[in-house]
Amino acid sequence: MTLQGSHKIYVTQPALPPLDEFIPYLQQIWASRQLTNSGPFHQQLEQALRDYLGVPHIALFANGTLALVTALQALRITGEVITTPYSFVATAHSLLWNGIKPVFVDIDPDTLNLDPNRIEAAITPHTTAIMPVHCYGHPCDVERIQKIADNYGLKVIYDAAHAFGVHGRDGSILNHGDLSVLSFHATKVFNTFEGGAIVCQDAKTKQRIDHLKNFGFVDEVTVVAPGINGKMSEINAAFGLLQLQGVDTALQKRRAVDARYRRALTGVRGVSCLPVREGRANYAYFPILVGEDFPLSRDGLYEKLRDHDIFARRYFYPLISDFPMYRGMPSAAPANLPVARAAAEQVICLPIYPALTEAEVDLIIGLVAEPLR
Repeated sequence: MTLQGSHKIYVTQPALPPLDEFIPYLQQIWASRQLTNSGPFHQQLEQALRDYLGVPHIALFANGTLALVTALQALRITGEVITTPYSFVATAHSLLWNGIKPVFVDIDPDTLNLDPNRIEAAITPHTTAIMPVHCYGHPCDVERIQKIADNYGLKVIYDAAHAFGVHGRDGSILNHGDLSVLSFHATKVFNTFEGGAIVCQDAKTKQRIDHLKNFGFVDEVTVVAPGINGKMSEINAAFGLLQLQGVDTALQKRRAVDARYRRALTGVRGVSCLPVREGRANYAYFPILVGEDFPLSRDGLYEKLRDHDIFARRYFYPLISDFPMYRGMPSAAPANLPVARAAAEQVICLPIYPALTEAEVDLIIGLVAEPLR
């Protein structure tokens, strides 16, 4: 099967509202001349996201990486932090930027999230926190991770960059841990061009986060912490308010793409889909694992798709622990991370986004299944 014309299909594509619907927001910004510093759109978006996500407090940021860096500062994390090697590099980079040593622990083969069974063995007298990732938007085993943290007096900061709108059995997954950090990058299910946020559970922590993201200022003559400039602009916040109006429709379309892939690929020899999880998903990614009994290697399938202008991604390859700034660490040794290493060699994320058509999905399915015919 081929499509008419020549165009490229990327792993994702941001859902954008009609441009003319954004113009009135810009006109209000031009009229107020307030471009940043917690303006009216910034405040409105914080309230709207609290309501939509079902969280008590949220602090907006210019991007998710600044939010991660600030979350560690907000809880005064030092020493060592247990985290996953199977994520985007910003997870571990945020630790290095704070002078913290990442300690990599292997992942669970079924969820590809940090494996709770391996966390305790990695705890040392220098461990102060655990930073798991809700990989692909699939919730971590939050109960077991919290129990370990409580037993050892550790903080828990979730990198929830993939987990916008995800719910578990007891509501928003973002309400677990001490803090959860979101990304509103253009590749995410909800975006503000660039942006991010920290979810916290109490007003005092929210106040500290707000001070830290604005240079540590309390007022124009009082600085209480060595903060940074992490503020979200009014233009990004206004865009987020508009995007939030269409996010449920976007998620429904993602769900339809996910279902179409699953129907066609379930049972295909050598291809495994991650199982559907309990609760409300956001269908942020569609990863498949390419096994040894598939006619092509994972990289062979990756190249074949590229030859047809389909740009799937090998999320996450290489492992974070393989990059030069990490690979000399004892916890980064390949022998310590066999499950993560196997996933990094097998996973390929197929395109998924609201505007992806049924014909495009069927083309991708055909190219994946073709070697078996």
